Amino acid sequence: MPTPGSGRGFIWLGLVLSSVCVALGCETQANSTTDALNILLIIVDDLRPSLGCYGDKLVRSPNIDQLASHSLLFQNAFAQQAVCAPSRVSFLTGRRPDTTRLYDFNSYWRVHAGNFSTIPQYFKENGYVTMSVGKVFHPGITSNHTDDSPYSWSFPPYHPSSEKYENTKTCRGPDGELHANLLCPVDVVDVPEGTLPDKQSTEQAIQLLEKMKTSASPFFLAVGYHKPHIPFRYPKEFQKLYPLENITLAPDSEVPDGLPPVAYNPWMDIRQREDVQALNISVPYGPIPVEFQRKIRQSYFASVSYLDTQVGRLLSALDDLQLANSTIVAFTSDHGWALGEHGEWAKYSNFDVATHVPLMFYVPGRTASLPEAGEKLFPYLDPFDSASELMEPGRQSMDLVELVSLFPTLAGLAGLQVPPRCPVPSFHVELCREGKNLLKHFRFCDLEEDPYLPDYSLRIVCQCQVVKNISLLLLFLLSCCLRG
Repeated sequence: MPTPGSGRGFIWLGLVLSSVCVALGCETQANSTTDALNILLIIVDDLRPSLGCYGDKLVRSPNIDQLASHSLLFQNAFAQQAVCAPSRVSFLTGRRPDTTRLYDFNSYWRVHAGNFSTIPQYFKENGYVTMSVGKVFHPGITSNHTDDSPYSWSFPPYHPSSEKYENTKTCRGPDGELHANLLCPVDVVDVPEGTLPDKQSTEQAIQLLEKMKTSASPFFLAVGYHKPHIPFRYPKEFQKLYPLENITLAPDSEVPDGLPPVAYNPWMDIRQREDVQALNISVPYGPIPVEFQRKIRQSYFASVSYLDTQVGRLLSALDDLQLANSTIVAFTSDHGWALGEHGEWAKYSNFDVATHVPLMFYVPGRTASLPEAGEKLFPYLDPFDSASELMEPGRQSMDLVELVSLFPTLAGLAGLQVPPRCPVPSFHVELCREGKNLLKHFRFCDLEEDPYLPDYSLRIVCQCQVVKNISLLLLFLLSCCLRG
């Protein structure tokens, strides 16, 4: 029969078990802002998984690959829609386009669907300083012409001054004149303001990191990069990484026989560019001349490598400021981009290449060991350095996941209460999420061969020393309780 003291012992044991559950990553975490992890969310425009860490042997992306080597990388992540505004509103609210009622560029969800909370808004309401640099929300009516301020951001969002030139005549053509071209490698010193939007965004983001280093509050910094969105306006030296003779065509470059017209996007945004107009390509199926196809692919890859240098400078600054051990880094894209597959170019379709996106999370102490004093996790890597070796992803998941899971996953990783699943319908619910929480993927165990099973068999063995020690501790505490 239990002794009078055993009840208190079980209560004490319950408290210990609750504490252990939190330590092991249970989803009912609730951190105070004094020890909360910061968030750096990097969102890239129109980036398909053409990266070294996703197995692309041609593209040079050493800095993103280095991030992947310290991260959990999802091999099969997909956007909800292959259009900028609907995709961004979807993953930033955690709701699908059917709920946000946005499939184009013509409405603001808080007016036409519901007053849905966003990821930065949720972090702001939980004590974070939230900041936006570059293209995070899609500009215009879809974010109320304010990037959803003041709901989502502690300060007015930053947009680089040079982005207003993106679609103007700043591309020097073979005729020596300036054009609004699709292919637009530039000499940076010759462009208006002598800089490019993504360079300015990196500089501004680093300045904000410097300010937040001494802040008593945790920060949520979202950085949105323009490239490789069209026009392919990038420093011309990056073309040297991709000689045209090394550029192959898409392996399945023909429009499939019997393709339903509704499944095809005639890539009208590309056709509007002056250099493409000059080709006089038939609508809707083209095709684009083979040599110009190679040039498009060359410029896309060159834009990716240019983007990689900006990501590298940003992450290197995170290291230099000693913030890498207290900052979660999430990296993704709003959707993919077709490079001639199925005779398709650009986005707007539901083909895999248009919806498949990179997705990775660096979580200090979880996806990688905490950096020691003086150690750099993210030293800047020059894509022009041919001696640099391809880095393998640190951890990988092959599970099918979607960007609508970004909201609950970031909240959980930061130790905030994960928003509840949305009811159906949920237009009246301000805070809920429609995506799955991906936290289960961050509970790592080592893989070990079992000598008592056939050679082809593997068993999962949790070897985390903390788990073993806690198990012994719990057994000891349980025995103490039972003895009264």
